[in-house]
Amino acid sequence: MASCLKIVLYSILSIIVVGAIAGSLTWAILASRDDPPDPPELIDLDWWEGTVIYQIYPRSFKDSDGDGIGDLKGITSELQHFVETGVGAIWMSPIFTSPMVDFGYDISNFYEIHYEYGTMADFEELVEKAHELGIKVILDLIPNHASTESEYFKRSEDMEPGYEDFFVWSDPRPDPENSTNRLVPSNWISQFGGSVWEWSEKRQQYYLHQFAIEQADLNFRQEVVKQEMLNIMRFWLEKGADGYRIDAIPHLFETPPNSDGIYPDEPLSGNCFLNPDQPGYTTQIHVRDLIELYDVFFEWREYVDNLQQQNSWETKVLFAEAYANITMTMLYYGDEAGRIGAHFPFNFDFITSLSARSNARDFVYVIQRWLTYMPHGHVANWVLGNHDNNRLPSRFRTDMVDGMNSLNLMLPGVAVTYQGEEIGMRDGFVSWEDTQDVNAINQGNEDNYLEFSRDPARTPYHWDSSTSAGFSTNISTWLPVANDYLVINLAAQKLAPRSHYKVYQSLTKLRQEPTLTHGNYHIEALTENTLILVRYLVTHDTYSLVFNVGNQTDTVNLSRVEYLSGSLDVYTSSVHSNRVAGDTLDLDEVTLQAGEALVLKSAPT
Repeated sequence: MASCLKIVLYSILSIIVVGAIAGSLTWAILASRDDPPDPPELIDLDWWEGTVIYQIYPRSFKDSDGDGIGDLKGITSELQHFVETGVGAIWMSPIFTSPMVDFGYDISNFYEIHYEYGTMADFEELVEKAHELGIKVILDLIPNHASTESEYFKRSEDMEPGYEDFFVWSDPRPDPENSTNRLVPSNWISQFGGSVWEWSEKRQQYYLHQFAIEQADLNFRQEVVKQEMLNIMRFWLEKGADGYRIDAIPHLFETPPNSDGIYPDEPLSGNCFLNPDQPGYTTQIHVRDLIELYDVFFEWREYVDNLQQQNSWETKVLFAEAYANITMTMLYYGDEAGRIGAHFPFNFDFITSLSARSNARDFVYVIQRWLTYMPHGHVANWVLGNHDNNRLPSRFRTDMVDGMNSLNLMLPGVAVTYQGEEIGMRDGFVSWEDTQDVNAINQGNEDNYLEFSRDPARTPYHWDSSTSAGFSTNISTWLPVANDYLVINLAAQKLAPRSHYKVYQSLTKLRQEPTLTHGNYHIEALTENTLILVRYLVTHDTYSLVFNVGNQTDTVNLSRVEYLSGSLDVYTSSVHSNRVAGDTLDLDEVTLQAGEALVLKSAPT
């Protein structure tokens, strides 16, 4: 009897306990359904981490004095454009004193403003007004080389004490068949064509130039050179610059000569479509991406960070122009020893790995590759074009402008815009007679120069439909204005009900939403032609981009896409879309025209 009583009591207790647990679980489930989750803690970003950087090519942005050449006062006069456009920082291609062989990338005085662009007072005024408007100012720094008209080079050529090895000098390579013959030290090829070696009659030696003959390579194996570059960095930071885009950094070092003073030749690449004097004919294993350059970059970052701390400045940034394979590019962020380098290396994958022929899977792969390889805790960036490459609509298609800008501005990280992309500017035509680019002049001729010319991407900005597109009061400009400026210009797009510019503005406004500043991402190819990018964050609206990168109509089903649910409202759409802001979509069947892009808004997941 006692045993039976115990069993009954245990059963009652079990029922009570199980019931209590079940009740607790039921309450927890109901609570989780009824009560929204706590919003995530949003950590404040540093000024650069989610900003839009706008590259200015100063010579082509705005001419203030009517000489047909853009200048600093012109940039200052249009600073409000960046506020209205949603830009957080401007990066100016070189503004320093230069003979302009390579239009500022051949610097003869790193401490002065080029006279065609203005004065030091003009620069100081630009920085002051930009900062008043909340716009950061980033300069282009070119450490790899200096003009042969610089005092550095003249003193080195004269063998002046302290400057003897400021540049890379070499004796001729002996000719075993003719002792009086003078051979170049190696078979290395310049980026602009021809040998990297140029003879100096004065010094009776060759000097190295990986770009134009007038751009002699500095010798970063010399401490005096390294220290001088630090001095230059400090000078402009103290003038108020907010950081640097570091140009041509992969070329900072080259393989040194052996004990006999002989430089190694490079193996041939095997590319039978190139001539022996064209870049790419050899492998370039001795002239770029040498591991030593990272040590110098890490030293620059440490130096700039120390200056920032000593002066209580806001963050001063270093961005690296790193055309390299994915592994060598990611090393610019830092190494396993804990040293840090660039705030980011520029991501050129949209330029080098994608084209109008790419499908949606290609796009997704290229995007995920960068985000997969990027070291944990660092910031991504996305670049659609620059002064060295054909403009976005000319490389892809004109119907892809808004979709490409949407990708650029909705992906996590920093968005970089080259001047004119916000209004869909295309390459301008520049005749052989009007060609200015040293690369086209060196490697091309009247029949093929456009294969090498960077001028079409550098034509003046289209402000309006007036003389010279509002760039200058002068009908003659340093490069001709593109013929389509009457149709494609900022003033017209501001007035139009729908335009590339208004789509761009809506996207930079969207970037201020926590979902984009702090949210997660999901990207996939829905079909061969159409991709979707979803940005989501707990308790916040979800935003997604559906983009048909193909050249024909495509229909997709969004009902199975992760993180999407409920109705989808159009936030903005490409200018040729039949849909407008506020339209609601049926998830099961969405048909997109070729190149059409839709940015959609939905309730929190």
